[in-house]
Amino acid sequence: MTGWLVPVIFVIALVYASVGHAGATGYIAAMTLAGLAPEVIRPTALVLNVGVATIATMQFARAGHLRRDLVVPLAAGGVPAAFVGGAIGLHPAVFEAVVGVVLAVSALRFAALAVTPGRPTVESCGRRLGRMPLVVLGVVLGLLAGLTGVGGGVFLTPALVALGGGPLREIAAASAAFILANSLAGLGGGFVVGRAFPAVDMAAVVAALIGGAVGSHLGAFRLPVRALEGLVGVVLAVAAIRLLAPFAGS
Repeated sequence: MTGWLVPVIFVIALVYASVGHAGATGYIAAMTLAGLAPEVIRPTALVLNVGVATIATMQFARAGHLRRDLVVPLAAGGVPAAFVGGAIGLHPAVFEAVVGVVLAVSALRFAALAVTPGRPTVESCGRRLGRMPLVVLGVVLGLLAGLTGVGGGVFLTPALVALGGGPLREIAAASAAFILANSLAGLGGGFVVGRAFPAVDMAAVVAALIGGAVGSHLGAFRLPVRALEGLVGVVLAVAAIRLLAPFAGS
């Protein structure tokens, strides 16, 4: 990896982990801008996801925010779907189109969070969601996670917020656990079909783990991150434009 990628991965892990995410969309954006091949980007993003999501899940659980009624049905639908998605090999052009859309949507979400004055607070009340809708939501996001190498949290968090699934820190905890399960399943699906697994730069792994530990601690116990979310949105938008530009000109 190029020299600038490692500190960027640290920052991405820190920012994402603070809101219960593991950073896959950010890693994909950074690696895309660095010119890495899709067959390297997807498994690398999943490996970094596993490390950061493990730490984030532990931190939010330690703070008492992890809810079984959210995590269990989401994982029940998401894990098998992510396994299937991870076993499907996408053509590079299809990969770039799908991930470009994912990054564009993610960028819009972060931009909206950065400028929204009245986002829900950690004290806001949530309601219990039905088990079957959560399973279906898990299936949809799990398949997308396995196909693209993201954990699905970047879509799960706003979906649960829109559905009134609970206070933000509980939603962040559920997202972290969901991302961990999906990332492991996506890696497993690729392994079962014999997909070559590239070596992952250890400096990048260490940077992601440290960033994830710091960010998840801050997110679980304190910290507003609106300005940093806006910066991440800019990075995602640049990468999305780079990926989708060839399709716009065709």
